[in-house]
Amino acid sequence: MIKPTAIKVPKAGELVAAELRRRIITGELAVGDPLPTESALMEHFEVSRPTLREAFRILESESLITVLRGAHGGARVLRLDDTVGARYTGFLLQYKGTSLADVYRARTELEVTAVGMLGALGPRALTSRLDRLDALIREGTSLVDDAKAYAEHNVGLHRTLVELAGNMTLDVLTRMLFEIIALHNVVFIAERRPGHEGPANRAAQHAWTKLARLLHETNTTAAQTHWRLHLDHVASYMIGNSEAALVDVLP
Repeated sequence: MIKPTAIKVPKAGELVAAELRRRIITGELAVGDPLPTESALMEHFEVSRPTLREAFRILESESLITVLRGAHGGARVLRLDDTVGARYTGFLLQYKGTSLADVYRARTELEVTAVGMLGALGPRALTSRLDRLDALIREGTSLVDDAKAYAEHNVGLHRTLVELAGNMTLDVLTRMLFEIIALHNVVFIAERRPGHEGPANRAAQHAWTKLARLLHETNTTAAQTHWRLHLDHVASYMIGNSEAALVDVLP
C-alpha cells in the first residue's frame, strides 16, 4: 500500500515570485528595468498588496530585485552576481563543518577537468583562447612582489582558465569556490610578514607559463598532470596539514 505523502501547495506570493523570477532569468525583464507598478501587478496576478509584497520579499532575498521606498521608489531588477551564490554556498559548507582542505581538493578536480576540456578543443579554438591566457600570464609578471595584487590577479587567472574550457556549469561551480578561496587569500596574506608571498608567486608564474606551453603543444595529458601537481603544492602551501573548518578560518 502506498503511503500518503503531504504535498506542499505553493502560496500565492510564491507563485507570483516564481513568475517574476522566470521573467528576470529569461531576460524578459532586463537588469535595471523597473517592475510594473504594484497596482498593475496586483491587477495582473489578481492578488492583494500583502501577497505581492511577500513576492517582492522573496525576490529581494534572492538578490534578484531591489525595492526602493518613497515617491520615486519601486522594484528594479538587479544583475545576477556570482557572489550571491558563493555566499550561500559558503554558509552551507560552513554549516556542514566542511574543511578548507575539502574546498581545495574540489577546486583541483574542477580545474584539472577544465584543462582536459580546453586541451580537447580544435586547434583554431584552442589558439584563440590561449592567446587570452598568455596575455594574463604576462600581466602577472609585474605583480609578483605585490601580495594582494598578485593574489587577486591569480584568482582571476584560475577563473579564466575554467571559463576558457567552455562549460558553463563547470565555470559557475568553480567561481563559487573561488569566492571562498579569495576570502582565504585575504586572511592568509594578513597573517604573514610583508614579502612572504614573493617566492610562491614566482613559482606560480612559472607553473602558469609551463601550463600554457603544454597546452600550446597540445600535450593535454602532461598539462593535466602538471596542473594537478601544481594545485597540490598550492594547497599544501596554503593550508598545510590543517583540517580546519571553513567556519574557523573565514571571516
